[in-house]
Amino acid sequence: MAKLIMWNLVTLDGYMEGPGRDISWLNAFWGEDLEQLSIEQGRSAGALLFGRVTYELMASHWPTETGEIADFMNALPKYVASRSLTQPGWTNTQLINSGVNDAIVRLKREIPKDIFIFGSADLSAGLTEEGLIDEYRICVTPLFLGKGTPLFKPGRTAKLRRLDARPLSNGAVILRYAPA
Repeated sequence: MAKLIMWNLVTLDGYMEGPGRDISWLNAFWGEDLEQLSIEQGRSAGALLFGRVTYELMASHWPTETGEIADFMNALPKYVASRSLTQPGWTNTQLINSGVNDAIVRLKREIPKDIFIFGSADLSAGLTEEGLIDEYRICVTPLFLGKGTPLFKPGRTAKLRRLDARPLSNGAVILRYAPA
């Protein structure tokens, strides 16, 4: 059975995006460590899962990119949870317009390798509440943004247990957690 793994970069003050959905701050932390981790995760992935906003961002970027990361981003099956999207334009993409939780349970049974969810804070929050995320992989970056989109929604709680903590050469730390 596949695991659903949430993977995100976040600032030390908890934001995954700056104001206006700005993600340019991510470039300051991209480097050999994160590139190698991305390649490893891509090799272990059986599918990608996105909310609409993250999907549209990814679909506007990856189809024109080249390299090993672009190859798996473009080749892997992709699923988009959206009530408003009607025509996915990115190769190998299927829509989940309703019954998201049931669809995730089914995908976890059917897909032989792990499913990764990138970005998609709202979708991740709902999946966390339903106990459907099996692992959280968070790259905490040494940066304060002060405002933006928080990765985790205020008022929601989930008890987790640490699986691993790994510092990177850029000052960031990869944290891995599973539900307790």
